[in-house]
Order: sequence, then C-alpha cells, then structure tokens
Amino acid sequence: MLTVKKFNQISDIIYTQMPQDHYRFIEEGEDYDVALVRSAQLGEMPFPKQLLAIARAGAGVDNIPVDRCSEEGIVVFNTPGANANAVKELVLCGMILACRRIVPGIQWIRRQHEEGIAGVDKRMEKAKKDFAGGEIAGKTLGVIGLGAIGVMVANAAVAMDMDVIGYDPFLSVDAALRLSRSVKLAKTQEELLGRSDFLTLHLPQTAKTEGMINRNVLAAVKPGTILLNFARGGLIDDDAVIEALESGQLGRYVTDFPNDRIIANSKVIAMPHLGASTLEAEENCARMAVAQLKEYLISGTIKNSVNFPDCEYPLGEGWRIAIINRNVTNMVGQITAVLAKNGLNIEHMLNHSRGAWAYTMIDLIKKPSQTCLDALAGIDGVVRIRLIGEER
Repeated sequence: MLTVKKFNQISDIIYTQMPQDHYRFIEEGEDYDVALVRSAQLGEMPFPKQLLAIARAGAGVDNIPVDRCSEEGIVVFNTPGANANAVKELVLCGMILACRRIVPGIQWIRRQHEEGIAGVDKRMEKAKKDFAGGEIAGKTLGVIGLGAIGVMVANAAVAMDMDVIGYDPFLSVDAALRLSRSVKLAKTQEELLGRSDFLTLHLPQTAKTEGMINRNVLAAVKPGTILLNFARGGLIDDDAVIEALESGQLGRYVTDFPNDRIIANSKVIAMPHLGASTLEAEENCARMAVAQLKEYLISGTIKNSVNFPDCEYPLGEGWRIAIINRNVTNMVGQITAVLAKNGLNIEHMLNHSRGAWAYTMIDLIKKPSQTCLDALAGIDGVVRIRLIGEER
C-alpha cells in the first residue's frame, strides 16, 4: 500500500480515484511515497528518498522546489486549466468592479445601517451619483498570456462586446484553436499596451517574468488603464504600480495577490486569492491531480509534469522499467547495452527529453533481475529507476 501525504486540505473527490483500501492518506509524518499540495510551501522541506511524485492541485508551482525535485528524480505535476473557469469569472468580475464602483456603493449602504441613518431608500437616489461608473462593452482588453485561462478570458470578453487584443510569443496550437477569431493577436507586447483600456495578466511567475510590470511597461500604457493581476503577485513591481496609480497613468489596480503596501492605496481593489476558490475548481483540480499521480504510479505515464517530458504509452503485460535520467549523449545506448548483457529483449521503448532531463519507458516480457536493475541505476546520469510489474 502506497502512502499519500496531503499538505493541504484537498477535496474528498480524491478518495473516489485513490480508494483508501489501496492508498493510505496522511497529513503528518515524513514517510510517504507521493504528495498532494495546494499552497503549502515546500521549498526548504527535506523529502523522503522514496518520494516519487508531487502533484499540485493548481497551475502555479512556485511553492515547490522544482529544480531540487528534478535532481532527486521526483516528478512534479500541476493541473493546468482545471481552475480556469473560476479564474476567468473572477477576472470578469474584477473588470466590472473597477468600472462600476459597486464596492463603494455597497459600503455606503452598509454605513447607513451601521450609523442608524433612516430613509436609505430615499437618500440613495441622491447619493448614487457619487458611484457612477462606466461599462466594459466597447472597451479594449489586452490579454498578456494566452494559456488555458487567458484564452477563456479573451473569449468571454469578446462575448461581452469588448475588443480584445492578445499577446503570447509561445502561443500553442491547442490554445490558438480555442481562441475566438475576433481576438486580434499583437506581434509585440508594446503593440498591445498603448491600445488597451484594461490589461490582464495570465502567465506564470518565473525568473524572466518576475517584476515584468515595471516603470517602463507602465509608461507605455494608455493613461487611466485598469490593470488586473490574477496570475501571480511577483509579476508586479509594487513601487512602479503605486507611482502609476498616484499619477493617473493607471486608473485602478485589481489583484488577487494583495500585500500591505498595495492595499494602502485607495485605487486598489484587492481580493484574498479567491481565483480558484470555488467548489467546482477545487474538485476539478483534485480530480486531475490524483488521476495524474495514479497513472504515474500504475503505469509510469507522465502527463502535465513541469519538470519532465510527457511520456504516455499503454501498459501491457509483463514488466516496465521507468528511468529518469539526465539528457546526455549515449544514454539510450548504455541502457540498451545493459539490457542486452542481461539477455532481455525490448518489446517497446519510449524515450522523451525536456531540456536537461529525459524519461525512458521500456517494456519487457521477462522480469529483469536485481543485478540488471542495479546496473541500470549505476549508469552515470540516471537519477531514478522504477520497476512496474505484474504485481500491480
């Protein structure tokens, strides 16, 4: 029985896919085979040697030490797109909140009650002029990042009669096929900035994107632009955004990633990281995360890993050797040489690489000996080897 450690509360939907008569779930302890996580910070945490995989019920993995996991042969999965609809709906909500001054209006109503002022139904007709806003129809939305969420936001904005411009230098074929034909694609980020009334970010936080919304970028936006950030807080240079709000270069900043400095500004509409906080999104993420974990445990299949290549092939009869190794010259040759030396014939082999790492699945009819497995594990560059066999 394999042990699954939950680092956060995860939807109970996981037990329908990983029944507890086959998997043991724990929330404490240091002895576990796979891990499920949402927001828990794992950066400095030591991992057990037998840890095979970590699945995050969400898209971002900045709370997981991905490079260290690669070095230790730990596959890191995420769940791209599983919470996309929930985030999309909140982005649309954020645009409307920024335009219509709904929050100040609600706060005014609440104050009438708290201060015991009677006749709100009569007074509000005079007061409502202070909360007049605008509409989003006919405005231009710039979308930076056209992944699962960005595409859904762009398409929804088109349906709400907005003009939409998208920018993504790494636009995938799948995303392009799902994107509305009404969305205009910018060739450069600069082309999008000066034309957008709203600017929304939908890309991961990496060394290249951290602080990308800086003074230079904000100087290029249309004065009064409303900036929306439901991606990651680190994409924003706080000092630059505060300066742009105070000068009027930005009209509003709507974010799901508040901090003490940002929320002090009255032009900021901040939410407590609610993007994926729906029952549907939590269930979708949990279901996808455990499905990927289970498939990796049972067959060695990798799908939606952030540190190793996707590698899928149906598991047949016999035995499968799954190898995580550095992507170096003659690795496959060394592996096949060891198998030949041990008298093993390869029924099927799949080898995929991704950057510095590679993953190999080899199907055999005959069970390899421990001596053979030890020889494979001893090849320079191999960091993990698993035998998946008939006992499954």
